[in-house]
Amino acid sequence: MRALLAFSRAVDWVTGGFGRIADWMVLAACAISAGNAVVRYGFSMSSNAWLEVQWYLFAGTVMLGAAYTLNRNEHVRVDLVYGSVSARARLWIDVFGIIFFLLPAMMLLAWMTLPFFWDSLVRGEGSPNAGGLIRWPVKIMMPLGFALVSLQGLSELVKRIAALRGIDPATAHLAEYQRPEQ
Repeated sequence: MRALLAFSRAVDWVTGGFGRIADWMVLAACAISAGNAVVRYGFSMSSNAWLEVQWYLFAGTVMLGAAYTLNRNEHVRVDLVYGSVSARARLWIDVFGIIFFLLPAMMLLAWMTLPFFWDSLVRGEGSPNAGGLIRWPVKIMMPLGFALVSLQGLSELVKRIAALRGIDPATAHLAEYQRPEQ
């Protein structure tokens, strides 16, 4: 179990790095959006590349930030049952959800989006808009993001099992429940 917990910490570290990248992408997207607005309305100029880079950054924020959100336990849950059961039952619900829903779905999506990216890379696909960007950099976000969520799901599974077995004191907080803020 010690090796699995070391794997989990490594995945958490990698996910944290991608989460910080996603954070900076939000700031860059806001700055570019503001700059686009000033240039368009102040100087009557525009660029498709700058408009497209905004949605590239948004795609990066979502796809790279999803694993970090899972790591921080900030993801959306259906709260009907989860909040009314014991801490141990919540851990079992998480284990069941990770094994039967999260991992199969994310691995399938990572696998299915890889050819979408690869085709774009091989063809050198570009934007249909004049002055637009090449497309493969944004399309790689899908398989990368789904693969990161899969890895983070494995990390969360290891942590939940460690918490159920009472092995790692660092995982004790996982059984705590915090009602979402409305």
